[in-house]
Amino acid sequence: MVLSRASSTTYLRLCILTAFGAFAVGATAATTEATAIGDNELPQVELDKIVVTATRTPTKTSNVIAQTRVVDKEELQRYQGQTVMEVLRRQPGFSIKQDGGMGTNGNFYLRGYDSKRVLLLIDGIRYGSMSTGQPALGLLPADQIDRIEILYGASGSSIYGADAMGGVIQIFTKGNSVEQTNFSVTAGVGSHDHYVYGAAAQFANTEGAKLSLSASRNQTKGISALENRSGNDKDDDGFKSNNFALNASMPLTQNISIGATGLFAKSNTEFDNFSFGPGPNAEVDQENGAVSAFSQYENDKLTVRLSAGKSLDKLDNKVGDAFETKQKQANLISTYKLPVGQFQAGAEWLQQKVDLIDNTPSASGKDNYKINDRDIKSGFAGYQVNEDAYDFQANVRLDDNSQFGNETTFGLGYAVKLAPSLRLGTGFATGYRAPTLNDLYIESFYYVPNENLKVEKSKNLEVFIESNTAIQNTRLTAFNSDVDNLIDNRYDDSIKKYQALNIDEASLSGYSFTSDWQLSHILFGGQYARTNAEEKSGTNKGKQLVYRPENTGLVYVGYRAADFDIRTEAEYVGKTYNVADNSTFIDDYTLFNISGNYYLSPNLTWTSRINNLTNVDYSTNESFGEYPSRYNQDGTNFFTSLTYNWF
Repeated sequence: MVLSRASSTTYLRLCILTAFGAFAVGATAATTEATAIGDNELPQVELDKIVVTATRTPTKTSNVIAQTRVVDKEELQRYQGQTVMEVLRRQPGFSIKQDGGMGTNGNFYLRGYDSKRVLLLIDGIRYGSMSTGQPALGLLPADQIDRIEILYGASGSSIYGADAMGGVIQIFTKGNSVEQTNFSVTAGVGSHDHYVYGAAAQFANTEGAKLSLSASRNQTKGISALENRSGNDKDDDGFKSNNFALNASMPLTQNISIGATGLFAKSNTEFDNFSFGPGPNAEVDQENGAVSAFSQYENDKLTVRLSAGKSLDKLDNKVGDAFETKQKQANLISTYKLPVGQFQAGAEWLQQKVDLIDNTPSASGKDNYKINDRDIKSGFAGYQVNEDAYDFQANVRLDDNSQFGNETTFGLGYAVKLAPSLRLGTGFATGYRAPTLNDLYIESFYYVPNENLKVEKSKNLEVFIESNTAIQNTRLTAFNSDVDNLIDNRYDDSIKKYQALNIDEASLSGYSFTSDWQLSHILFGGQYARTNAEEKSGTNKGKQLVYRPENTGLVYVGYRAADFDIRTEAEYVGKTYNVADNSTFIDDYTLFNISGNYYLSPNLTWTSRINNLTNVDYSTNESFGEYPSRYNQDGTNFFTSLTYNWF
């Protein structure tokens, strides 16, 4: 059955009324039963969580100096059938730019930095494209992930190296926290013939060995990526993906353990190729993921961890070129507990390589990379103190890049506890990013290379005040980044093509406010970020960098009982400039979403989500002028699934 947007909206509203009518009946019954349950028997939300990304050692969020966010498996359950991009867009300070629906090319922005400047790790292994510099988060399934940790700001640069000026995002593969042997199957359905089905098997024994295996299939007919098109560009653009995850660990002795992880997605995405007449459908095949293995020795004072892994970003454009990025990495990290604090030191080896098959040669011949690989050898050290009265962190790192030479980064942070639940702190860090190979060497119909690009460098300052209690976590953070040689693609009207250029000076500053509360059954909170991403030199001095909205925010309220939970949210993205001189912009928008889980039995869970309840017509990527285009985003849409667990 094929429905127009208008008729499908009516159909969806009927589905919504039916679904929530049934949900309300079940919820009422569950609430009646839950009134006899004490608060201590309710599912609890842990506000002060343990993270490892911020320091490379397990640390409570209340002791981390840089702003940190954790998306745990309970929150990820609300995003069944979605990708990591959908999860991140609703986290504090994030905004996205996407070329259509699920699986299409996309970019995200955090504190004014785009995804090229936010490092993405999968179980500690770098993930992303060496050609574009961007990680393909719209292809990674949320249902194969156990947890996502977000480290804001540049403090991660002195811990992880290049590409972390805006922050670090680490994805932990599903099965990271197996507690008992269990099996599960999931089946779901949603708008636009969206279907998901999968299975997982997890094993744990009394000796501490754990194994998790899972697989899923995600497919949808999608929406038409471009608005008001004809020919092949008029049809819907579908997406299908097969996804797999592995997580295993076991102790060999009382002090030694080993383990391995893997996350892999093989997908096909249709897209609009600005083709107005008949011809082949534009689509791209991709393979993305990472594998890693580790061994660890640990006693009461010393921890030594050796890990190695490899990530893959492979793209075969059926109407364009093919790229394959492989990153191989090895790390040795040791942490020693001192009478006051702990000292950490380590070494890292990273090899990055990309292969290109040019299926669309220009008049000057086929594209190739003058240099198609890099080796980076690194050493780093850090000192961390977490006391009742204060927290302190210092890190330094030296990277030896075979293409761009040596770069040293450092970070310092200090926070003092004004009261048991109140902290005031500040941090300073430096960061850098090398140009991508596409920026340096690739020529196309609409793009010319620039081999004279310089390395980006930044100085970053953060100040915060934070309150943490058993029922709430509230933080106000002010940040400022001064960036030299920021790389941006600019249109040259004389040659009618784009080229990557260095902006001499840019400033990314602002503040963010987050607050999360749990009062008995009720959970509520919100977030707001104000970002001023401004050029400080050149012809566009004083103008905002493109696709960085100045204002983003989200508020939510939820109810959690023993047998069900429900959450409603409103997300706002402000006006966004889409050209360098700020002469045109994309309108702001507000979306209302609702999600929930109903525990039909101890083994069976019903999960539902409805996005864009008011059917707002909006875009995150739009251009005007001689060749205008507007990429669509979905109207009111739903996804619902059932998961059955055997324990």
